[in-house]
Amino acid sequence: MTSERILQVSTVATIVLAVSAAAAAAAPDALAVPYAVLGVAYFLVGCAAFVCSYLIAIGRSRTEVLSVIGIYFLAGAAPREVKVRLVGALAVQCVVVVAAAAVRPYTAVAFGVLAPMLGLGLTGLWGARFGTFPERADQQGRRPAA
Repeated sequence: MTSERILQVSTVATIVLAVSAAAAAAAPDALAVPYAVLGVAYFLVGCAAFVCSYLIAIGRSRTEVLSVIGIYFLAGAAPREVKVRLVGALAVQCVVVVAAAAVRPYTAVAFGVLAPMLGLGLTGLWGARFGTFPERADQQGRRPAA
């Protein structure tokens, strides 16, 4: 997946989630279950993206010094525009699903809180694939002596 594609998927997924959450909160009898299915689907796809990002990061860690905060929150690893789009989308997803769950607690709408895993997974995927990290001092992949 290209850098721009990850950004597009994150943006579209956030918009779909926000519209779905608002609709499910407004009409829970008709839309709570489809919204819950969407939340679980986002969660599962996010888990897959998270695992992929982790595997990519393992490969890169042989030659570069990666950090968890750099990969999953893009701290010091991405241009400002990318960081704002991906971390901003993750933040919006979190706020939207918590607000929807707060409006309709104890219903299927609460399953929406699983959805931000997609935002985290996509952010991690971008960070692992395209993030910039410093090279290791020892280029043979061994850890430098402490």
